Amino acid sequence: MRVVIGEDSALFREGLAALLASAGHEVVGRAATGPVAVALTRAHLPDIVVLDIRMASDLEGVEAALEIRAWDPPTPVLLLSQHIETRRTVELVTGGAIGYLLKDRVLDVDEFLAALERVARGGSALDPEVVARLLGSARASTRLSALTPREIDVLALMAEGCSNAAIASRLSLSPRTVETHIGNVFAKFALPDSPEEHRRVRAILTYLEARES
Repeated sequence: MRVVIGEDSALFREGLAALLASAGHEVVGRAATGPVAVALTRAHLPDIVVLDIRMASDLEGVEAALEIRAWDPPTPVLLLSQHIETRRTVELVTGGAIGYLLKDRVLDVDEFLAALERVARGGSALDPEVVARLLGSARASTRLSALTPREIDVLALMAEGCSNAAIASRLSLSPRTVETHIGNVFAKFALPDSPEEHRRVRAILTYLEARES
């Protein structure tokens, strides 16, 4: 894959570039600020952009991601953050091809690369700690109070980007049972009839909206 990196820490930026290169990916642009990352993305049309959420200023990476995702077609974006940050992320997860990982997750190289490839293919990847933070407030939300504990568990793994088969394995459930739980989530959220991938994204968005409210 061709990748643009937006990261204001030179040490982390170069380390990430070396990691991606060793995995066979091509880093076509490196930026220390959001505006430069946007310009490099426009110039090189990479397969995915990896952005630090803050960079030179508060939420600068999020602003850059919002601009990049607004293009037609949008470019997949993987956000990295030192600490959990949920402001304005609601706007980003509505269209898929978005990831949000804590920087510590990069230390697990296989997990990070798998998330990178999943987002580049149009999927989503939310850090389990981010999901846990969202769940902490979501469990008390009126919007989500109709979900059973198991449905919440399934939705949490959906938010991490897990497939139905992976959810079944993680929770020791049958694939059919997972499909039933997901169908129940869609019904309880009154999600419109549309492709399942879109409804999965909308279900994840409900978590974020609950956190923002």
